[in-house]
Formats: sequence, structure tokens, C-alpha cells
Amino acid sequence: MKKMRTYLTVLTMSAFVLAACGGTDDTNDGGDDQQGSDEAGETEGGDDDILSEEEVTEPSEDGVLHVSFGLGESEWAVFRTEILPAFEEMTGIEVRAVQVESGDLVNKLTAEIDADNVTIDMFAQDVNHLTGLVSRDLVEDLSDYRDVVPDSVIDGMMEVSEFEDELLFLPYRPNVEITFFNEEKFDEYGIDLPRNWDDLLETAQALEEETGQGRVAIKGILEDDTVLHMFDFIRSAGGDPHQFNDEGSIEAMTFLQELWPHLSEQSTTANWDTMNQYLENDSIYLGKNWPFYIGEFHANGKDEIQAYAGWEGPEGMSHALGGEVIGIPRGSENVDEAIQFAEFLMSQEVQELLVSELAWPAVRSDAYGLVQGYQEPYFEAIRDALEHAEPRGNVPYWENAEQIYIDAFQQIVVNGEDVESTLNNAAAEIEELREDAE
Repeated sequence: MKKMRTYLTVLTMSAFVLAACGGTDDTNDGGDDQQGSDEAGETEGGDDDILSEEEVTEPSEDGVLHVSFGLGESEWAVFRTEILPAFEEMTGIEVRAVQVESGDLVNKLTAEIDADNVTIDMFAQDVNHLTGLVSRDLVEDLSDYRDVVPDSVIDGMMEVSEFEDELLFLPYRPNVEITFFNEEKFDEYGIDLPRNWDDLLETAQALEEETGQGRVAIKGILEDDTVLHMFDFIRSAGGDPHQFNDEGSIEAMTFLQELWPHLSEQSTTANWDTMNQYLENDSIYLGKNWPFYIGEFHANGKDEIQAYAGWEGPEGMSHALGGEVIGIPRGSENVDEAIQFAEFLMSQEVQELLVSELAWPAVRSDAYGLVQGYQEPYFEAIRDALEHAEPRGNVPYWENAEQIYIDAFQQIVVNGEDVESTLNNAAAEIEELREDAE
């Protein structure tokens, strides 16, 4: 791997900064922001300038990068109109987006590396879905490029980028859930925001009594969203969700079982998308979700939907760290160019643009300078939540383990079955998967 340090840090970025200052209320449009997203690895938007896999059958020529990022339409618009032109003008490197279906990424890279014909130079992948890429040895070891990572990058993103002390990915985009609430409704009923589990239960009960139905929701849709909420509750009780039958896990699942009858019925269908809908149509008054819809609340005249970091459990606050990291396929002929683009994306100027225009949490702590107006309280919540964010953890057996967690949630929380015996059975199943993977 040849190593050519980028010169981006010494180039002027004035033109780009001017573009950033002209930010709009444009926001992320949803699905691609999700942890465990089906869209991870895709670059969307429906634009003619996104190449299909069939159009890219050879490695990129000199001065060209083939990249595959999971972007929604409005996100791709910002990249296409502001980020890519600025990078291309500064470096002379042309960036071409390639559409790769998320489920195809690992198999595509495996086939291309085996055939010594790597057509993708760089991709973004969900931080919680890296195991397949690592176990199949599909990515370059980027340990020699540690010094391109800014010191201000948040610790959790570095943690998810390293495997056995090797830097295999570069931090790019963190994500964390915050707790949205309807300020007008809380004021109307004279209820304070819940700051701990006791408050949360009392709030759910009070709103149910005042309105005749549950108004607090969690993501109980029995999908990966549900598992992330379980991890938050378990870690907030001092438990280890990967063990799943320790004292903290038992305490968390017992609390959820008690809370469940007082939640909104829409908890059973609440996920990353519908949670926003339920908040926006006033059917629920409090619920956790990713922050991508902040601008839409504002644009739709729903400024009473405010946010804070959330509540603590018996042992503190915990949020599952989501987001994406950048990988470079092993065998790419454009590693140096990809490193330059990665460093550009991690730069303070680009991160400030992503924060102000797309409401993305910044990967570095010094990139909130353009946040202003209605965005300020939301990003205060985001920064607070990021201080308590923990990676879910990339374990090689996760694909088979996720359903075990979902089944346990259904049995304990929804069906009201015995907590300890259910968790013991689930923990035994997870341990069996762990042993098989070793």
C-alpha cells in the first residue's frame, strides 16, 4: 500500500465554507439513517449520475474514485452539489457514486477480491454491521493512517473502527437516539420530563390517566430497533446485554414488563420511521428516535416537538452508538485517493456542513459551530446523548443472536412471562452461538 499523506489540511476551503453558510432546512429523509438499515451500503437518490453495479465492471482509472455510501435523496443532494464539487476542485480527484445493494456488499467484495478485480474504492457501512467485512478479510488495514483521524473524533467511533488493535475503518458519521417530547402537551398536563426510570413510569401512567390512552412509546415492533432499546435499558441498569441474564439485565427487563401496559399501543409498530409520524400527529407525546427528522418537524410547523437526552437508569444513562464508518476494500488501486476523501469528510468544515444541513451528529466534537436557531436545543440533546453512547458491539454470531433478543422481549414484555427463566434460556442460546463462533 503506497502512502501519500493528504494535503487537504493546508488547502484553503473558503469556497466550501461559503457554501456551508448557506445551509437550508433540508433534512435527512429517513430510512438510510437507521442502525441495522437495510440500506446500508447503498447510495440512493434516483439521480442519473449514480452508476449501477452493471456499469462498473473494472477498477477505477487514475484520478477517479468509485464510492458506495448509504445516502437518502436529500443527503445525496448535499453531497452532489456541495461536498463532491469542493473535494474535486481541491484535489482533482473525481468521485463517482456507485449503487450497491446493502445485502450484496459483502458478497460483491468477496467475489471482486477473489477475482483481483476490485471496482469499489471506498464504502460506508453501519457500525453495527462490520463483522462480515472483517471476518472475511475484505478491508485494508488502515493502521498506518491513524494520524489522519482528528484528535477531536469521539471515542466511541474510534472504538468501533478498530479490531484487535488494527484500524480497519475510519470514523465518518456517528448517530445516537435522543428523546423527543411534545412540549405543549407536557405543559398542558403539568408533567415534568422523566429523568429516571421512576419518572418514566410515573409519566407514562400520568399521561395515560389524563388522556385515556398511553402517550409514551418505545420501539416495541420486534425488529432490530427493539433490540437497541433493550441494550439501552440493560446497560442503564449496569447489565451486560451480551450476557443477558445478569442482575442488570433482569432488572431492566422486569422494569420494561412493568412499564409496557402504560405505553401507547403504537409501541408495537414504532420504529425509526413511524416514531416520527406518531410524534408529529400528536398520537404520542414522548419517544426516542434518531435525530434525522429534526428539520422536518420544524418545516412542518411542529416546533413544540422538542428533545433532550433522555432518562437515567439505576446505574446511569446509556445510548446505543449508531452511524457509519468508512472502509476501503482490500485490493483497491486507489487507497491514497480514498484516504484523502475520508480525511476531507472528517474535516471540521465538512462535518459542520453535515450538521447544519442534514442534522447529522458530528463525528468530531468541534464541528457544531454552524448550529443556530431552532437547531440549538436538539444538538444540545445530541451532544449530551453522545457522551453516554456505547457501541452495540460487533460479535460474529450477531446475525443469529438478534432474534433471540426479540423473542425474549416478546415473551417477557409483551406476553408477561417469567423474567429470570426466560433470560436464562435466552442466555444459554447466545452462549451456544458464542461457542460455535470460537
